[in-house]
Amino acid sequence: MGLQRLHVAARYSEAAIFNGVVYLAGMVPECEAKDIRSQTADVLAQVDQRLAEAGSHKGLILRAQIYLADIKDIGAMNEVWDAWVTPGTAPPRATVQAALSDPDWRIEIVVTAVQSVVA
Repeated sequence: MGLQRLHVAARYSEAAIFNGVVYLAGMVPECEAKDIRSQTADVLAQVDQRLAEAGSHKGLILRAQIYLADIKDIGAMNEVWDAWVTPGTAPPRATVQAALSDPDWRIEIVVTAVQSVVA
């Protein structure tokens, strides 16, 4: 199977699939909430949705990269993350502080996952 892109815009695609691997673009909050817990839950729901569209799910994540506007939010973010991750499937993960492109965003998450069924 060749390269497939999902939700293609002029500047980027929200997902790409190649050789049974799903690559998601950075998922950022779409909710109005400003707190890290709400924004994390919103972003993780988007990750679930994009992975499902690509034929995958959170239990098949190979790695996650989490960018926080303020590293002090890591504890609250981890509470939401820990409730979301399926026990026994926590992926390798990096979490760093970063200057995000919208001042209202507290978090951005990038994941790479395996497809459920490789064609």
